[in-house]
Amino acid sequence: MQKTAITLLNYQTKNFNHSFFSRIDAISIEIWEDLDCENNRYFHRNFLKSVEKNHPEIDFYYQILFDNNKKACAIFSIQIIDFEINSIKNNFRLLIKKIQKVTNKIPFLPSSRPFKILIVGNTFISGEHGFFIKETLDKKLVLKEFSKAILQFSNSQSQLQIDAILCKDFKYESLSSTSVFEKFQFKRFSVEPNLVMEINENWKNFNDYLSALKTKFRIKAKKALQQSSELKLIEISPENCEHQLIKMTELYQKVSSNAGFNLANFNVATYKDLKQAFGENYLLQSYWIDDKMVGFLSGMITNNSLDAHFVGIDYSLNKQYAIYQRMLYDYIKIAIDKNLKFVNFGRTASEIKSSVGAIPQDLTIYFRHKKRITNRILHLFLQRVQPTAFQQKFPFKNTETI
Repeated sequence: MQKTAITLLNYQTKNFNHSFFSRIDAISIEIWEDLDCENNRYFHRNFLKSVEKNHPEIDFYYQILFDNNKKACAIFSIQIIDFEINSIKNNFRLLIKKIQKVTNKIPFLPSSRPFKILIVGNTFISGEHGFFIKETLDKKLVLKEFSKAILQFSNSQSQLQIDAILCKDFKYESLSSTSVFEKFQFKRFSVEPNLVMEINENWKNFNDYLSALKTKFRIKAKKALQQSSELKLIEISPENCEHQLIKMTELYQKVSSNAGFNLANFNVATYKDLKQAFGENYLLQSYWIDDKMVGFLSGMITNNSLDAHFVGIDYSLNKQYAIYQRMLYDYIKIAIDKNLKFVNFGRTASEIKSSVGAIPQDLTIYFRHKKRITNRILHLFLQRVQPTAFQQKFPFKNTETI
């Protein structure tokens, strides 16, 4: 994809001025100081720049709102991607095929080029990372004005060929504000939940966590720890990252290819920049059997939470050495050792994550096709989209330890 040369676009709505930047480096220091958003590491310029730098196939934009005093007061993270239906391997693909049949005379997907989606949020990380709004502002008002500007932007930039807009991933408590999207013909639907685990404040070490488990789950955990005892862990640093990237990429692709749905492919080289930028607050470690890497995990520590990011697994050895289970327990151990309050395990593998203590956190997405009639038809289908059912486990002895 050829990068657009646009660096700055301006729109005005009733309460705000909106500027669109196509590079992090185009945003001034004064704007960052006004926003005061970098305590949220997903809106730290180094995080955004690392992702932007390593994914040249994606068009990145940053929509910044200015108040009447010309002070920056909100930022939205935007990516424009080429969406390939062949990348979908779950039931959602069948749903799209049905939509295509119904909308045969009004094509849902363009036939001569990729389907382009403008994503408000983080393409690579599940969770509510699409915008930062100052707490003094009326969130619902900001989202209303944002909706006007993003529609104006998508309609006016014909060279971007945007087909649809997707705003992701909103927690239940945000829906009272994000419902404003529906006034602009966005259709909402539920997606796979985040699996989130609360760390009990009485757990001082990993053994306290094990003691809180019911016998069945404690036996399972100890068995996995025994199976994985031969694994050697290596902390990945900016200095030793380079020579591990090829194998990490291979292992990531094994996991990614098994996923039912990926918006885009992550460039593992991004890890080097993230580790350089965030040091101990960016978790990156690899797992080895003798001289062979068989897995890696990654994650961000922010706001008293350890957010699990991508993992890589050698599936041919996963059962023998309980590699994935070991990773889940390592996330928990690290969170306890660092006195954090939550582990956000993200989506996928819901049942096994619930078996270690995570509970589902519902997420909602808003979607709008640019063609009005197609968008109306889509609404009928999106109402049928439901997260994949799974058997939730309850591994703790009592609810006080969940």
